[in-house]
Amino acid sequence: MSVLAEPIVANPKALLGRLNPVTKLAAATIVMVGLLFTGDAVTPALVLAAELAAVSAAGVRWRVFLRRLWLLILLTGGLAASTLLFTDRQGGAPLLDAGPFLVTTESALAALAISLRILAIALPGVVVFASTDPTELADALVQHLRTPPRFTFGALAAWRLVPVLGDEWRTLMLARRARGIDPGRSPLRRVRLFASGVFALLVCAIRRAIRLATAMESRGFTGEHGRTLARPQPLRAADGVFFLATVAVMVGATAFSLGLGTWRFLFW
Repeated sequence: MSVLAEPIVANPKALLGRLNPVTKLAAATIVMVGLLFTGDAVTPALVLAAELAAVSAAGVRWRVFLRRLWLLILLTGGLAASTLLFTDRQGGAPLLDAGPFLVTTESALAALAISLRILAIALPGVVVFASTDPTELADALVQHLRTPPRFTFGALAAWRLVPVLGDEWRTLMLARRARGIDPGRSPLRRVRLFASGVFALLVCAIRRAIRLATAMESRGFTGEHGRTLARPQPLRAADGVFFLATVAVMVGATAFSLGLGTWRFLFW
């Protein structure tokens, strides 16, 4: 919960921190679409290098940022290992032959390609949320993409309450311990205590959500006609430059791979 309690891990005054949230979402979408059906390793490698440069430009606090990426890195490593051992691309020189497991240069290249592609697709989304204030993101979505204010600001409120639920869970467990409710070494009692704690937390969350919904309804978060925004998120020239630069990186990486003769469609 400590990571969620600190949603921004980038410097708000850095280049990416000053961009409109919609621009950053559009750039991440361009990268995802461009790499979705790319099966080579060169294109995502070039895009990933540009993304790492963008992370540096965002003024990211790397320790917190890497804490957010550990699960992605773990899943990518597992997928790379399964691709390395079980892919049908077994051409090239053999690198490892251990019974049913055969690793060749082609299978190693396939594992590398899928690892780079996943990281290059996922990293922009992580950077967007690491460099964007959730309130500014909600305001930009309502202003520029015309998303329903009731849903958008409701999701924002739910996100803001995630750290609160973590604090309530710790308070609930400490209160039970103070009253002498301890499962001891019994696994069954631990499961029962955990289930009852989840139920109590769910009741608290529902009550808090009802009060919050009533408060937001009374303050006009319903999307009625004529409602204005307290925090407008304008699109500036820098947003257009950044979006065009993203398109240029995606097109340039694909063209470079085509020039080398390494680009391939994912399902070929």
